[in-house]
Amino acid sequence: MTVKNHSIKINTNRNFEIIDITSKINELIDVENGIISIFSKHSTSAIVVNENESGLLNDLEFTLDNLITDKFTYQHDRIDDNAKSHLKSFLLSSSECLPIKNGRLDLGTWQSVFFIELDGPRHNRTISLTIIGE
Repeated sequence: MTVKNHSIKINTNRNFEIIDITSKINELIDVENGIISIFSKHSTSAIVVNENESGLLNDLEFTLDNLITDKFTYQHDRIDDNAKSHLKSFLLSSSECLPIKNGRLDLGTWQSVFFIELDGPRHNRTISLTIIGE
C-alpha cells in the first residue's frame, strides 16, 4: 500500500466557472487500484462529480444564483464583499473521495470531476490530491 500526494493548479477567468478536471486527475494517478481524495484548498470553490452536459452546467449556475441572490444583505460582505461565493460553497462540497480501478478514476458512464470557481477570476487555485493504493 502506498500513499502519494499531488496538486493541481488552476487559473480561472470568470466569477463563476466550471472546469472539468477529470483528465488532469487521471494523468496523476500512479496506482492500479485504490482511492483518491480530491480537495480544494479554497473556501469559495467546490469539487463535485456530475454529468458534463452544457445545459446541466448552466442550470447549476442558474440555480445557485437564484438560491443566493443580490436581493439580500449578507453580513460577511462587510469583511470581503464575497458572501454569496462562500454561501454557494456551503451548498456544494470542497472535496470528493473516489475509487481508482485499473489506474483511472472509476466513474460512472456520464460522470466527470469538476472544480467550480465561485469567486473568480483567480490564479493558482490549488487542488490537493491524496492517492492511497497499490
